Amino acid sequence: MKERITHFGLDILSKLNLASLWPKLEELCIPVSRRLKFKKLLSLKSLIVLGFVIAVIPLFLAVMYAAFGMRETSALGRTINSQVFEQTKAIRLVLQKTSDIERKARLFLLLSDPTLRQPYERQSYESTRASFNQALSALQKLHVNNKIALSVNELSEKESLIYQQIINSPTEKDLTLPVDEAFQGLRESSNNLSREFEGYVEHEFNELRQQSVSLEQGLLTKGAVLLAISFVFIAILLIILSRSMRQLDASIRCLGSGELDKPIDVEGPSDLRYLGNRLEWLRTHLIELEVSKQQFMHNVAREIDMPLESLREGAELLANEANEKQDPARQNIALLLCNNVDKLKTVSEELVRYSQINSKPELNRKETVNMKVLLESVIESFQPRLHSKSIRLKKLVRPVEISGIHDQLRSIIEQLMSNAVKFSPTGGEIRIMLRDSGSQMELEIEDEGIGIAPDERAHVFEPFFRGKAPQPDDNSEGPGLGLAIVKEYVSNHQGNVDIIDSREDQQGARIRVQLPLAGGA
Repeated sequence: MKERITHFGLDILSKLNLASLWPKLEELCIPVSRRLKFKKLLSLKSLIVLGFVIAVIPLFLAVMYAAFGMRETSALGRTINSQVFEQTKAIRLVLQKTSDIERKARLFLLLSDPTLRQPYERQSYESTRASFNQALSALQKLHVNNKIALSVNELSEKESLIYQQIINSPTEKDLTLPVDEAFQGLRESSNNLSREFEGYVEHEFNELRQQSVSLEQGLLTKGAVLLAISFVFIAILLIILSRSMRQLDASIRCLGSGELDKPIDVEGPSDLRYLGNRLEWLRTHLIELEVSKQQFMHNVAREIDMPLESLREGAELLANEANEKQDPARQNIALLLCNNVDKLKTVSEELVRYSQINSKPELNRKETVNMKVLLESVIESFQPRLHSKSIRLKKLVRPVEISGIHDQLRSIIEQLMSNAVKFSPTGGEIRIMLRDSGSQMELEIEDEGIGIAPDERAHVFEPFFRGKAPQPDDNSEGPGLGLAIVKEYVSNHQGNVDIIDSREDQQGARIRVQLPLAGGA
């Protein structure tokens, strides 16, 4: 199993198919028991720990590589310094002994008459020469390079040649080579040895410097590769987590907008999948509640409709009978009864309409809607009611497009306009503003009516709520579901509807609707 996971991970990295990593990763373990165990291990907590480990391991390897490289370079530097130091001492000793032997040889030649030479003089010369040869042997034991070794041999040969000439010639006149020429060759060999050693030291330190530079470049290269590997693995983990979070966000948005027809399936770590399962349970529970609510509303409406029809027929018979007998009191009672029956009928119809807001999701498909065109169309349909109350209309309308459900958006505008016309006094003014506020569409409708009390603003969007303020007239009281339907429709578009304060120089109700722009939801 580990080999299959390893091969699969290498294949993923080579193809960079990060989007499909999670499903393929879960399909590695074919047995169900192993797959379940594997899924349990891949929790959010384990992924965080794994990401931390993946991020730390390359850094640890880079530090270890740097430490080993620094230790190796340091050891090499100590070795080179030690060798150079020992060789320098040996070279300096050889050069010193070369000067000593030249001095002793010249002194030995000054006493050209063998009868004048004392035994200790040759003994001193031999002792100086032995020290010189010992210094050469010590230098050669330090494993010098070939050029230095050749220079040492050359210096030794020239010294031996001078020695043979001095020992075998009774006087300076009998020398094969002149004294100055012989010692000049010795000094040249000594200087050549010094130059070769300086070049050798420079070469060694240049190699040490190049090795340090190479180590630095290797450290940077390997560190960059290790960091890139860390970033790749961290990117994979982030893609896995972000995809799960996007799925959760989309599922919550669907639940909030009432789109309950699509099952919720969240992939990723086990705890995020658990949250997805709980959201799926919530979705099915909301569907059951929605079905129960619709069934209850239909049952109530059906049970009300038949008695209302009977009451309506009885009230009409009573009104006709009172009209025939010319009994105004009974006729007024019958007409009042008919009006109340009509109100109950309206309440029943609004109740059914409210219950069916999200009953047919297949009909509530979003499309791009031009809100300016839609608003102008609604205003045109309200012209008769506006003229009947001599209401002036003041507009500040900008072109705005949003993604939404056309019928619901039209119903929002119609309901707000209906309330504004209903509560506006005769000869009043209604102010409408439609604009783009950046990421949202803002629609404000303000009238000059009695307004909404601050303590009632939190309840006006509740079903069947009616404020304490008196209605414009006794026959215009509605069922109290208009703003509740507006609230539901606005929620379906992930928007907000609020009662805001009127302008300083104005009075009345001011309602603002905010909806995401097209493509911003």
